Amino acid sequence: MRSEQITALRAELAQVREGRGPALGFGIPEVDDRLADHGLDGAGLHEITAATANLTDDAAATLFAAGIAARFANAPGFTVLWALSRFDLYAPGLEQVGLGPDKILYAQGRKDADVLALAEDGLRDGSLACVIAEVKTADQTATRRLQLAASDGRTPMLLYRRHRMRERCPLAQPSSAMTRWRIGCAPSAPLPHAGLGRARWSVELVRQRGGNPFSLELEACDDTGCLALPCPSADRAVATGGAVRQAA
Repeated sequence: MRSEQITALRAELAQVREGRGPALGFGIPEVDDRLADHGLDGAGLHEITAATANLTDDAAATLFAAGIAARFANAPGFTVLWALSRFDLYAPGLEQVGLGPDKILYAQGRKDADVLALAEDGLRDGSLACVIAEVKTADQTATRRLQLAASDGRTPMLLYRRHRMRERCPLAQPSSAMTRWRIGCAPSAPLPHAGLGRARWSVELVRQRGGNPFSLELEACDDTGCLALPCPSADRAVATGGAVRQAA
């Protein structure tokens, strides 16, 4: 490669880096170290879908997106725009992952094209902490427009692709997204007493720019939107003979 081409390539890469927003890490080295930007680009498009069309996986994917948005909006006066065509969100559930009613503006469109247009307008405004849009269809042209709008407005975009058909993953469609995630429910760890443990999710990064895919099992978002690695079983209390002791 000629020196002029190398110089031009370096200049182009520098311009791309300058156009990106700060990356939002997950605070989990096992996740952040595998991400090309060590987090989610704050001026990029990120796609999320449920592992299946089941309501439990749909809820997990919704809360995964809400937790990310809550962390992007973790400052006074920061607001998230949530655009959708059918309002079926459970507000108390969103609040449990850190996205309270004072942090959300809702926008409803009649069809996916309207929702995508609302999201693009919100991104270009540049004053929002994050934009979430729920759609069943978004072609590559639509995702390219969202990525450009996110870059221009330096605002992160979370596109939640809902299932159209049970047998087909929504991420089968091509996209300009920087990361693409598939989220499903996983069994929680048994407790040494009656009750339910913290929910667990199967978190799969299907594709990312400049990096490899991976999958992990993580504990669901807490009240600040943060995920966690499951504790090793040796660190949990176990019951034996009616008494509770700490495992060695």
